[in-house]
Amino acid sequence: MTDIREIFRDEVVTRATVRDVELPYGAGTMALITLDNGFDHTKPSTFGPGGLTSLKEALDTVAGRTDLAAVGVVGKPFIFAVGADLKGAALIAEREQALQIGRLGHDVFRRLGELDVPSFAFVNGAAMGGGLEVALHCTYRTISSGVPAVALPECFLGLVPGWGGTQLLPRLIGPAAAIKLIVENPLAQNRTIKGPDAFALGVADAMFEPADFLEESLRWAARVLRGEVTVSRADHTGVDWSTTVADARALVDLKLRGASPAPYRALDLVELARTASRDEGFDAEDRALADLLMGDELRAGLYSFDLVQRRAKKPAGAPDASHARKVTKVGVVGAGLMASQMALLFARRLEVPVVLTDLDRERLDKGVGYVHAEVDKLLAKGRVSADQANRLKALVTGSLTKDAFSDADFVIEAVFEDMKVKKKVFAEVEEVVSAECVLATNTSSLSVTEMAAGLRHPERVVGFHFFNPVAVMPLLEIVRGTETDDAALATAFAVGRSLRKSSVLVKDAPAFVVNRLLTRFMGEVIGAVDEGTPLEVADHALDGLGLPMTPFALLQLVGPAVALHVAETLHEAFPSRYGVSENLARLVAAGKPGVYAPDFSLDPEAVALFSGGTSPSTAQEVRLRALRALAEEVRVMLDEGVVSAPQDIDLCMILGAGWPFHLGGVTPYLDRTGVAEPRFLSPGVASVPA
Repeated sequence: MTDIREIFRDEVVTRATVRDVELPYGAGTMALITLDNGFDHTKPSTFGPGGLTSLKEALDTVAGRTDLAAVGVVGKPFIFAVGADLKGAALIAEREQALQIGRLGHDVFRRLGELDVPSFAFVNGAAMGGGLEVALHCTYRTISSGVPAVALPECFLGLVPGWGGTQLLPRLIGPAAAIKLIVENPLAQNRTIKGPDAFALGVADAMFEPADFLEESLRWAARVLRGEVTVSRADHTGVDWSTTVADARALVDLKLRGASPAPYRALDLVELARTASRDEGFDAEDRALADLLMGDELRAGLYSFDLVQRRAKKPAGAPDASHARKVTKVGVVGAGLMASQMALLFARRLEVPVVLTDLDRERLDKGVGYVHAEVDKLLAKGRVSADQANRLKALVTGSLTKDAFSDADFVIEAVFEDMKVKKKVFAEVEEVVSAECVLATNTSSLSVTEMAAGLRHPERVVGFHFFNPVAVMPLLEIVRGTETDDAALATAFAVGRSLRKSSVLVKDAPAFVVNRLLTRFMGEVIGAVDEGTPLEVADHALDGLGLPMTPFALLQLVGPAVALHVAETLHEAFPSRYGVSENLARLVAAGKPGVYAPDFSLDPEAVALFSGGTSPSTAQEVRLRALRALAEEVRVMLDEGVVSAPQDIDLCMILGAGWPFHLGGVTPYLDRTGVAEPRFLSPGVASVPA
């Protein structure tokens, strides 16, 4: 069996260095361990065998000392520690190796809670995964109010917190709060919490400001040691853990429908924590970690994670940023919901004036009013200060004429999805803006090249496709038309970065990436219903994938009219692969919002509109039909050069359609399951098992 140190031979080792600190108030000497991998905060400290061994050696040096009052652990500036070395974890090939890495972590970390003197974790920066577990093993914890991220993200990647997290956290803060961090947040797009939130949950015992965090933490530790501060914690063993876990399991079923084992294993471990001894609990974590490290879901999850963390930050094909123009004012054509969401995002992230235009005063006032109301909500939640709220409201204004765009550097249209309307809008805008102003379209399916045709400066028109809800969905499809120049494209990417979006360069092809694939996918499911498959059978045929919602639930979210319009656009472009459902057209004509009633039960009147077919399919047949169609469309798109590589399709579907992380992207999944032939995989994704 290969030694795990050989597997992790490329590990960036986090060193644990020890120095003595004399505590104030005569409280004695603390051995303070600093975790530091030698890089700045842009390369966070992680733990592989080398890092764990370094921490073990540091603890060896303090364990036998009789002159110490306490042991402390702190991170390098801005980073406490962020968990295991995931690159090495992906290379583990034998279950015994997986058990080794789990046991090594437990053997080292648990010593912090089993010393002869109290231990203190001073969480000065981001603490995630194994980094948070280090802190949990300590007797006491302080946290900086400036900590940007606290999380246990393992379930997001197909793992469980395997170095004590599932056992220590529920006992510390109770099963419900622990499940929120261990399961619910990872399944909510890997949500993290900030330092104050962690303190409020009871993860830390005290919180101090960043400027003098370590000094104040040492003073607090001294007072604890002197008995001047008593840390009291609730006993959670009397809580009904079984009901809490059962409720969480039902929530996971709704989200994943059994598609990924990690959250279920995590819930089993949380439930075990109520009665298990430390040895029993840690041994169960070792076994669960080993099982999951050997599974496909981890490799798939790590591939997805790499896409989001690396490729999304360096978009393929994006022009050099030096070509980008400065944006000091933004114009938004339209004042509907989508336009208003954009206006708020531009104001918050760019901090420049944003002006909405519309021909209707009532609609314009409603749009600006929406922005102001959303700012008030942010203020009520404490996400902006009163001064920031006033400034944001002042930045967003409305105008009934497009003259307000005369000094704008970036104008985006968000009007009705009709080519004639959009061309007319751009022609009007071009009359009032400077020659350097970038004109962007939020079209979801129409040709950017055709939209720019006839303008004096078609080179400054670029596709800038947001997904709804604008503030939440991280993807931007940036579309280069035939005439789009580097300056306009670079400006679009720069604005996307400022908006904190992940941008993907897309060829000007019908419906681009996400809508094209979703329409093909949904079209096959709707087609099966048109042919006579019971709607419930077809709608749940793909439950095993763990998609964020069923096809007909997605139809309800998108809106039947929008879905029909995109289907018609794609049918015109690709009539042999995209159909237009007459039943869907009847649903739109009837004014139905979808097939579901407000209580999520099926609407009998809507379902009746899909009657008439006489050739029903089984759920398995619908599933295979939809996946084969998806595989065919991906292959066609790659052949057409819609994106530069399969990874970009995967990134778009993960960030724009909620394709599950645990499936590892669309293209590896289709390859792995044998649906795709020939294979999609490029060398960049070859680590995902076939």
